[in-house]
Parts: sequence; C-alpha cells; structure tokens
Amino acid sequence: MTQELKNRNALLNTLLVAACALFASCVSTKNATYFNNVNNDTAVQRIAGTFEPAIQQNDILQITVSSLNPQEAMLYNLPNSASSGATAVSGAAPGAGFLVDAAGNIQYPVFGSVHAAGLSTQSLADTIRRRFVDRQLLVDPVVNVRFLNFRVTLLGEVSKPAVITVTSEKISIMEALGMAGDITVYGKRDNVMLIRDKEGARTVKRLNLNDASILSSPYYYLQPNDIVYVEPTKSKVAQADRSRQILPVVLSGLSLLVIILDRLVIK
Repeated sequence: MTQELKNRNALLNTLLVAACALFASCVSTKNATYFNNVNNDTAVQRIAGTFEPAIQQNDILQITVSSLNPQEAMLYNLPNSASSGATAVSGAAPGAGFLVDAAGNIQYPVFGSVHAAGLSTQSLADTIRRRFVDRQLLVDPVVNVRFLNFRVTLLGEVSKPAVITVTSEKISIMEALGMAGDITVYGKRDNVMLIRDKEGARTVKRLNLNDASILSSPYYYLQPNDIVYVEPTKSKVAQADRSRQILPVVLSGLSLLVIILDRLVIK
C-alpha cells in the first residue's frame, strides 16, 4: 500500500509539472535583450541632430532674467497676470509660466508677442536677451528659459506604466523605460511605438531596441509629451487565450485522475 501511494504521488507530481509547462511561453533570448549587435569593438556613432527639445504650442515656459541691476530685472521676473498670456502649472504659483499660444507665441512684458514655437529654450533665451540689449533696457542681461510641462508617457508591456515628469529637460528612451520598470519579457523590443506631436502634426515612429543603431538615432532622446507604447508579443496574447481555454480542462482532468487513482489504491 505504501509503495502504491508513492507511485500515485509521483504520477501526480509529473502531471502537475506537465500542466504548468503548458502555460510557459517560449521567449527568444535574442528578442528579450537590448543592443544585440553591440560588442567590445563596436564604436557608437555620434547621435544625429540634437537632443534639445523644441518648444511647441501649449507648452508652459519659465523665463527668468538677471542683470547687473537686480531691481530693473525684477520687473521681468514678477508673476504675470492672465491677460499677459501667463498660466499656472500644478505645484507652481499662479502665473508662474508663459503659455505658448496657438500661434506659437508668448506674451512677454514690455516686448509683447514673442515667437517661441519651433525654437529650443536656449534659442528663445537668446532672442529675449538680444531684445533687452537692442532696447538698452538692462545691462548685461542673462535670460534662462525652462519647460514647466516636460512629461513623457510610458504605456503597454512595461512593469509600471507611468507619466514621467522630466526636470532635467533631457531623457533618453532607455532612461524612461528604466523609470517605468523596463519592458516585460512579453513586450516587443524590436517594434516599440513612439508617438510624437511636432509642429501641429502627429507622427508615429517604430523603434528597434534590439539593434544598437538606436544609440545613434535622433529618436534616442525623447521630446516633451512623447508617448512610448510597447506592444505585447503574440506569445503573451496566445498565453492569455490558452490559459482561459485549457485551465478548466486541465483542472477537471486532474480531479478525475485523482479520483481514479484513489479508487485503485483502495482496491
């Protein structure tokens, strides 16, 4: 009787292992890793273009001015009223930023309308500084422009989908994925979707993170309001469907087998 029980338990364990194997998805190591064609002798090319994000419509900008005469510069650092085109952002004081309107302009004290869309923050700062110098309003002015709404969104097969606020105004797609807990083993690393709004048009770019060429791609660094979507692999979808279909059958079969073995042992 003891030997029969041991044989029954061994058979049950084998069946349970086999059942679990039905739900295990075979994932290619090559498809689950980044930069497959990088080796110690690979030289990464210079990134094409620049990672400086371009200002767009509906962006909110912080503009600070300093000069040799702080009292004169103070006028340009005061909170602006709603009529001046300024707006508030979450966590900031009312009127703490300048809204880029539908025409791509901001309304700046004294200067009025200043075009901003399409420029980098540094280019806009240079434009405003030149106006101060040309009109002799400030002595040796220093102008700094920063985004107050630099955010990127990570969706799909990542461990922690999230909207990430970027305080440094520079973030790569790899950094963003790291902050979202990385792509799961069921995510398509060779076909990551990047959705970007630029100059009034929405574009979609497919990125292959298995290939080392991403390191020199102009899409390696993200822009404000970019959306990164990681699609699930076919194995993930198939596994979910297979689990729903097979699990009840497997459990029923195991239950029936246990009953039969119990009766055999009793006999």
